[in-house]
Amino acid sequence: MSHLGTHYILELYGCTTALCDDIAALEKMMLHAIELAGATVINVFFHQFSPYGVSGTIVIAESHFNIHTWPEHNFMAIDLFTCGNDLTPEAARDYLIQASGATRSSYEIVLRGTEHKV
Repeated sequence: MSHLGTHYILELYGCTTALCDDIAALEKMMLHAIELAGATVINVFFHQFSPYGVSGTIVIAESHFNIHTWPEHNFMAIDLFTCGNDLTPEAARDYLIQASGATRSSYEIVLRGTEHKV
């Protein structure tokens, strides 16, 4: 192993305003993404901002998944951070792109802990 964790930074553009501001739907979407990745949920916390927007963090045994939305810009920022090689974060990423209804998406992968000698 040449790194300790893999961090997917996902940006979703053109998402529906309603979904970007629906805390229950976003939590359900993120939990399904975790299931697809094969991760184990430890704790879930979502917060509805006023007048709009949602932030959520799901701690998983393998690290965490985060989301923050800007309904006024039809935008979602999502971080998928996993440790080890047993998960499939790509399945979660692909599902989130589809489920968000994004008209455009971008992502980058950052290998975390690359200087650590394992």
